Amino acid sequence: MHDTLFLFGATGDLAQRYLFPSLLRLLGDGLLPEDFKVRALALSPHDTEAFREILRPRLQQAMPMASQDDIHSLLQRIDYRSVDLRNPDSVAESVSDLVDRHCVSYLAIPPGLYISTCEGLAKGGALAAPHRLMLEKPIGSDSASAEQIISTIGQWIDEDRVFRLDHYLGKAAVQNLIALRFGNTLLEAVWNRNYIESVHILVAESEGVDGRDAYYARSGALRDMVQSHILQLLCLVAMEPPASLEADRIRDEKVKVLRALRPLTAKHAARDSVRGRYTAGTINGQPAQAYQPPEGSDVETFAGVTAHIDNWRWSGVPFHLVTGKRLAERTTRVVVTLKPVTHWLFERPHRRNATPNRITFQLQPQENIELGLMSSLAGPEWGALELHPLELELSVPTGLHRRIAYERLFLDAFNGNHALFVRDDEVRAAWAWIDSVSDAWKEAKLPLQPYPAGEWGPREATGFLPADAEAEADAAHGGQA
Repeated sequence: MHDTLFLFGATGDLAQRYLFPSLLRLLGDGLLPEDFKVRALALSPHDTEAFREILRPRLQQAMPMASQDDIHSLLQRIDYRSVDLRNPDSVAESVSDLVDRHCVSYLAIPPGLYISTCEGLAKGGALAAPHRLMLEKPIGSDSASAEQIISTIGQWIDEDRVFRLDHYLGKAAVQNLIALRFGNTLLEAVWNRNYIESVHILVAESEGVDGRDAYYARSGALRDMVQSHILQLLCLVAMEPPASLEADRIRDEKVKVLRALRPLTAKHAARDSVRGRYTAGTINGQPAQAYQPPEGSDVETFAGVTAHIDNWRWSGVPFHLVTGKRLAERTTRVVVTLKPVTHWLFERPHRRNATPNRITFQLQPQENIELGLMSSLAGPEWGALELHPLELELSVPTGLHRRIAYERLFLDAFNGNHALFVRDDEVRAAWAWIDSVSDAWKEAKLPLQPYPAGEWGPREATGFLPADAEAEADAAHGGQA
């Protein structure tokens, strides 16, 4: 197990809110080496003691149940260096004294700084074997920039020592998709085009762009969320059973899904996608301002895309991918709608009004599985001629000791387990499809559709949303009319 962490971007929000608290919990649970060390690196001109005093209240706020002894122990393992990440010599000097240990470098910094930082790490000896490198998403902003980052860093470190993070893959609920799919005959038997009519993947946020204006003005919802989190969920839902749970066998199957995605064309852009941007509205009874991007920015805060996977298992099955900011609620869910029964026997409801069977995997904010069936709820005098929807909720027991995503990802990187990390060919395949969507939007001049903060996106999005969200959206739009 590697015993030294170089944490670049140590003064940033990600490091202070998630990374250091994750290390604190791992330390408290006795899962880190006895002589574990952290070197915190950022541009700010602090010394070690000043940085520890900045970090202490953040740890106490993030982990109120942590003991003061654990907080003190972690802080004593951390030292701080001010570093200019645009200067490879500055980076090299900041790490060279610790490269006799087994080191992991974590880059919680903008992707535009990856190459210069890694050049410095290579100069300082921190990318030579057996040292490892962890990279936060996004890897670039399109295929060309991703390729530049991958190929340039590949000159200094082997692929089997690179760990590219998408923190969604570290979530227990997301990992559970693999267990549910491949550990249950009931699902395995119907998991194909013969029984499944459509799949909806929704990642909705009630928060706005607040605090990420500079990044978001360059990325938008498509590059920020669809390219990473949503495509990862798509892969787990759609991939073929891997030969084993070995990291590369899982990643092989994910890449096959991404390569089978049909590129979006300008001809079908308006039919198969929608873009939106939130205007002023109301969230939980509180007024919310409209998103005002910098002059000249055309980015969307809502993206809906219907993806088609051109392979034997999924031919003809639409995958509706939706994400947005300032939506009606914060939720991540996968909704699988099954085809209707082949022969309808019942008087009521009429066949066309029957609610289809649905399997809903609720991933956040709570973790649930819901199974929607049709059942006779009438008294015995009515017989079984009238059916009603029956929702079976399979709640995940509360009180489980579930690690947050970064804890699991840290442990796997320190131990060299790649299963929950993204391989280079996976990054390339994901960007190739995202670029097709972006290019189709530009060529078709697909307009941005406005939607009030607190609703389920623009009116044009209802065909892309899961049934319950679509019903709420239709009601809201009807009320406006």
